[in-house]
Amino acid sequence: MRELNIRDSTGFCSIHAALSHIQERFESEDTHDKRASILEDTIELLTGAPLDWLFPEVNADLRGQYLRLVNSFTCYAALPVCETDSGTLPAQSYESIPVKSQAVSAVLLALSAQIEKFLVKQNGASIKSLVRTLAPSLYIFAVTHLHKHPWTDGPSRKKASELLTALLRMTGSGSVQELLSGKPDVAKKGVFGPVLHTLQSELTQKNWKRNQAVKHVFSTTLVQVEQPWLTDYLENVFPPSLLISDDYHIENKILGVHCLHHIVLNVPAADLRQFNRAQVLYHTLFNHLYTSEAALVQVVLPCLIDLLPILEKSSAHASFPCISNRFDDLLCHILTYMEMEHKLDLRQVYAKNLVLLIDRMGISVIRHLKRLERVIVGYMEVSDAPEEKARLSILDALQKTLQIAWPRMEKRRDSLAQSLLRFLVDVSSDSSPTELKEQLMTKASHCLLLLVHCSKGKLQALLREVDSSCVPDPVFKCIQNVLAASCP
Repeated sequence: MRELNIRDSTGFCSIHAALSHIQERFESEDTHDKRASILEDTIELLTGAPLDWLFPEVNADLRGQYLRLVNSFTCYAALPVCETDSGTLPAQSYESIPVKSQAVSAVLLALSAQIEKFLVKQNGASIKSLVRTLAPSLYIFAVTHLHKHPWTDGPSRKKASELLTALLRMTGSGSVQELLSGKPDVAKKGVFGPVLHTLQSELTQKNWKRNQAVKHVFSTTLVQVEQPWLTDYLENVFPPSLLISDDYHIENKILGVHCLHHIVLNVPAADLRQFNRAQVLYHTLFNHLYTSEAALVQVVLPCLIDLLPILEKSSAHASFPCISNRFDDLLCHILTYMEMEHKLDLRQVYAKNLVLLIDRMGISVIRHLKRLERVIVGYMEVSDAPEEKARLSILDALQKTLQIAWPRMEKRRDSLAQSLLRFLVDVSSDSSPTELKEQLMTKASHCLLLLVHCSKGKLQALLREVDSSCVPDPVFKCIQNVLAASCP
């Protein structure tokens, strides 16, 4: 206390006055070395002081003073403000942040250790109220410096992880999810609400790009809270997620769509339909599909596919809708883009999500069989080596179509059978790895078997006419396996 120059004339100083004096001195200093020295002295004070002096009667004034001191320290390691519309700063702008973060984390860890000791000694309501007061600020600071970003390094991330672990111990939480959501069996509320309240001023249209860490803290926190807890905070998380997804930077769009998808999966359909939220979300997501960025399309399509049952209310498998709906609009859009797409990464994304959409549509897919057949045949003919992701997915799409729309597949028997046989011949003679080649031929054989069943045995008779002189040995073996499996 002599080092900090906070002892009064009587030789005694209350913790409230000490904390206030430390904060005033810390904020008045304008050099890094002096502030770092104050942080080190504060660690010594917190570590050496008696617990009863650190935590006397913990009232609202003392809780507020501890919180003000913590916020003052964390602001010292805050990211520089970005004044441009880009929302990004050059990497050198963050050079000093990791060192500052480590110094602040050390102080917060010292405070957390003393609180833990006092909780063991006296686990009362007053000290628990202090923990709950400090928890949002400690959590936000820890998550800001927890992951790999331009403003973190290995040591700073390690300190942030230690602080988050200490916070879990202080709050008696078994995981970050429990810390945020609470414990339903004991009616204990989590800190998700206070964290959102703290972030609220930073998540406005004017401010969210000024601090590059805010969007990451928000998204990281949001995906940790699932149903039923997320429903209570829908009004707080839905607008920022839309705001981030509507940015012109692709990485922000992707981050926002991740948040929106989590909301779709963890909020009841009735709440999403209320105030036309689902309709707004549908139009926002659909507009993102007019892009050539495969990474964005990959996150948008699964989100849309999970959103459509909420908008259409009834399951596509329950009955055959008499009129087309948004499922049909999305499938038409995907098929249109698949037919003219030449980029391998986009072809792989479309093919992968086509399977999900066919499964969700159910029997309604028969309205699109002509175009669907044309796309499937076209994708089987074009290799996307070396991984063949698009052709593996398109075979899954064909298999799903045959299983769902089998009554309508008999008249498409010949064209699909020819395509599958050509596919088997092409794969058997290419230079793909053996394991991948076997996987492709197995999927194609399964589709051929389903087509045999759809054709009521007519295709079976045609396949029997194929002998070993017509096709390579691996293809002939596949045909024989199909015939053996199709026999009653």
